[in-house]
Amino acid sequence: MRNASRRTAARRVTLRHQQSLIDAWQGLMKDLFDPYRPELHYMRGPGPKWQEKHARVYAPAPVSGEFARVTI
Repeated sequence: MRNASRRTAARRVTLRHQQSLIDAWQGLMKDLFDPYRPELHYMRGPGPKWQEKHARVYAPAPVSGEFARVTI
């Protein structure tokens, strides 16, 4: 009787182990091949309206030859 219960317990452990391996494999495959990439849908920076509002024109400095910032 003890052998039968040990075998049953061993089967349960083996099935749990197999199921955890299957779950890990499925999770890995989902992570590797999931087509949804939210970072592609987020705004990456200021849009054209913001750039229009905050536009700056750079012109050469009259004396030094370096570029000076001139706002319009």
